[in-house]
Amino acid sequence: MKERLSEDPNDSDRPFADTSPKNGRLTDVSSGTAILLIDDNPAIARALDIALRIAGYRLDTANGPEEAWSRLAQRYYAAILLDMNFSAGAVDGEEGLACLRRIVADHPQACVVVITAHSGVRIAVAAMQAGARDFVMKPWRNAELVAKLEAAMARKPVTAPALMREATEAPTVLIGESRAMQDLRGMIRRVGPTIASVTVTGLAGSGRMLVAQAIHTASLDAADPMPRIDLRRDNQIARLGEATGTVILRHVDRLDRIEQEELLDHLPAGVRCLAIADSVEAMVPALRRRIATIEVAVPPLAQRGDDVVLLARHFARLAAERFGKPNIRLTQAAETVVRTARWDDEVRGLALALERAVILTDNGLIDAALLAPHTSVEPEATSGESSFDLTDVERAMIEAALREHRHNVTHAADALGLSRGALYRRMARYGI
Repeated sequence: MKERLSEDPNDSDRPFADTSPKNGRLTDVSSGTAILLIDDNPAIARALDIALRIAGYRLDTANGPEEAWSRLAQRYYAAILLDMNFSAGAVDGEEGLACLRRIVADHPQACVVVITAHSGVRIAVAAMQAGARDFVMKPWRNAELVAKLEAAMARKPVTAPALMREATEAPTVLIGESRAMQDLRGMIRRVGPTIASVTVTGLAGSGRMLVAQAIHTASLDAADPMPRIDLRRDNQIARLGEATGTVILRHVDRLDRIEQEELLDHLPAGVRCLAIADSVEAMVPALRRRIATIEVAVPPLAQRGDDVVLLARHFARLAAERFGKPNIRLTQAAETVVRTARWDDEVRGLALALERAVILTDNGLIDAALLAPHTSVEPEATSGESSFDLTDVERAMIEAALREHRHNVTHAADALGLSRGALYRRMARYGI
């Protein structure tokens, strides 16, 4: 067992609020008994819940891939039951196959059993070729389904030896469907299995630590702990001589030239470094060659498009489960705020805002007022550039709230946290 050289649990760059011992991941369910069903049919979910509870398992349900990524980021599942169609009228299985390919690409050890109609033999074969461990046909007998599921869990995946390990914690899931996030996941899959040292760059709070963990998960050292070394602390550089395998180096770019050269002298030749930095520009060339063979840049929220809404829903689900407030939903106006606002501290700031909103809502709805910037004064129109972004956000919020409440000004004003008069003034100002 490798020694954890240094770690400050309150100084994380993960895009989750530090709300539990597992950095936002749930630990109340035994890793060997939790099953995830990805299916939008409530009747199937109820039937499987009964069958699996009788067999000694707990079933969690996701109504589609979006919610599935959120649940997979929260806990480890011993198996995943995956339906192959989600959209109304879809019968070709392409939605399920796309979901399966992503699960297997990111987590080759995942045990996925697909569910398909009796006529879907072609889809079942394609799913097996894509990495599913087995399939079940509708309709099924519960005893046969449970037996197939347990047999699939007992089989080892056909995958790289480095990934043949016993998984007990939630996988590292990067939520987002934008081109920027697809490219990031592709980069991780390419560089993870190599021995190259990597520097993960980007804005603080954008998820740099999560990306470093994803790289480690895809590496040859994935089964081993990964010490985090905060280079701002005294004597951490000297202790690097004890390191083996892979280490995370934090705040490399905060070191001066002499300290960087000292770091370079103390890095053992066989250690793989995953560094976290704002950029590589502040590194001396020799250190850059050693720890930034590859630079992996984490895109800011502004480059992720509608991913910000997916993240907001994810953080709302996470907070709802933590605080025991089920059936949390963001209104259309709230999602407009999420999409158009600029979030301080990037993803981490968004997570904090959603957690606060979940705590404060008293009816299960997160509306624009719970997410809008808190201000006691009505902003005045100015000609300077500084008011431009606020104007765009405010107009979008008002339009979304009016649509949400079918142009009932009283209800829209309540949702926005304004008086009717204040809302009418704003509507006049923006020509709404």
